[in-house]
Amino acid sequence: MNIQVQSPVEAGRDAWHIARRWIAEHGRVALATVVSTWGSAPVPAGGHLVIGPDDRFEGSVSGGCVEADVLAEAVDIMASGRPKLLEYGISDDTAWRVGLPCGGTIKVLVEPLTRADLPHVDAIIDAREQRRSIVRVTRIADGQRSIYREGDALSGDVAKALTSGIVCLIETPDGTAAVQPVVPPLRVIIVGATHIGQVFADMARLTGYGVTVVDPRAAFASEERFSASAIVADWPQASFDRIGLDARTAVVALTHASHIDDEAIAAALRTPCIYIGALGSRATNAKRMDRLKAMGFGDNDLQRIHAPIGLNIGAKGPAEIAVSILAEIVKVSRGAS
Repeated sequence: MNIQVQSPVEAGRDAWHIARRWIAEHGRVALATVVSTWGSAPVPAGGHLVIGPDDRFEGSVSGGCVEADVLAEAVDIMASGRPKLLEYGISDDTAWRVGLPCGGTIKVLVEPLTRADLPHVDAIIDAREQRRSIVRVTRIADGQRSIYREGDALSGDVAKALTSGIVCLIETPDGTAAVQPVVPPLRVIIVGATHIGQVFADMARLTGYGVTVVDPRAAFASEERFSASAIVADWPQASFDRIGLDARTAVVALTHASHIDDEAIAAALRTPCIYIGALGSRATNAKRMDRLKAMGFGDNDLQRIHAPIGLNIGAKGPAEIAVSILAEIVKVSRGAS
């Protein structure tokens, strides 16, 4: 058994890791967060832009439309030490000037963060890495921040945000506050260190998902073939028991070896994972369903399986198949119809 582990959160481009690193280096940063959108805003609520004091920035709050203005505002916000809520829309001259004439409206909260805020940042990073859901509430008038965890006594609006995972603005007796749930990032367990698995692993990481590759065939599950992914060279059931599959986990069975894929799917069906997909033709899938029924799984269980895997886009070859799988996972995780 060979296990190569990486952080469950891809730290390289994660906003909170970047903010933490730049605070340690420079003493302060500004964190811009999309807290409200309407119409054709290109970045959803929750999108982050981290701005350093040395003209560095990472992330996006509008796909490039208003970033220049946000960067300019961030300089003053870092100097003042007070947060500011910015709004851009089609009726706003600034929005037209910076390139948001397409009908969207966005509100962006820009917060200064200093070394004094490192415990707050570390608490968020720790929750993400431990895959625990939390919600942070920032009072816009003065920047006072609070973190609430599952099981805490929460107001209705905050509890709703923690359950839905949706960033929002609320009105409180102390003024407007931004409610930002921090839910575990979606991760993908790829069962089958195949060529499709290689391409799909790269695409999933670029999307921001954590990726783990599981395959009992050590020759397939090698670091050389999947250098940027966590690798578990073991059988699916044993691997899943160690990893722990939660409601923000997708399982993708790609070995095309029925005894391995069946074990993976059966193990996944016993968990609350958000997505289960299996490679194979309709005929292959029909036989798989018969085998799973023989294991005791009912129709409600089998309806959770996406097979043949991926959206039907006429995909040919590993890259196009990987695109179809990734698109289906995005669709399911976003609750799109």
